[in-house]
Amino acid sequence: MTRFSPLEWPVLRQLRSGDVLGRGPAVESPRTRALEPRTKTADRVVQSVCPFCAVGCGQKVYVKDEKVIQIEGDPDSPISRGRLCPKGSSSEQLVNNPLRQTKIRYRAPYATEWQDLDRDTAIDMIADRFVEARRHGWQDFDEHGRPLRRTMGIASLGGATLDNEENYLIKKLFTAAGAIQIENQARI
Repeated sequence: MTRFSPLEWPVLRQLRSGDVLGRGPAVESPRTRALEPRTKTADRVVQSVCPFCAVGCGQKVYVKDEKVIQIEGDPDSPISRGRLCPKGSSSEQLVNNPLRQTKIRYRAPYATEWQDLDRDTAIDMIADRFVEARRHGWQDFDEHGRPLRRTMGIASLGGATLDNEENYLIKKLFTAAGAIQIENQARI
């Protein structure tokens, strides 16, 4: 361990360096001077948008060896100007969480165990159920003979993590299918 010199006292360092208010290099310890940012070792920086709400805050995603190592606010974003809320600041944990589901999981009715499905099987199951629910709940006319052309068998509840374009397409899909119960979490 090196011997401490009185010349290294913070007040003397302030006076010697001209850092009178003690807000610059005079108050840095050797450990602080040796620190490097996590982002310094990144292979590349990718601009992105926060996935948590419909605001669309800009993010800088730092990637090393094809793995996200840090996510920060993008100062060039006209929306957030480099700031992120607590949820946006935790985006890196969302990406790198070891408990994150990366497979399609399905539990059949009354089953006690989950099973993995491939994507095509899951999409086919969803489409079949969608068409059957639409067919089963379809109403051409009301009791007075007025045209309805709607289904009460399907509804949509969208999420705020989708962007405007995705929500627009979902609204168009469900409207074209005859659904009238279309809502979004951002409005609730």
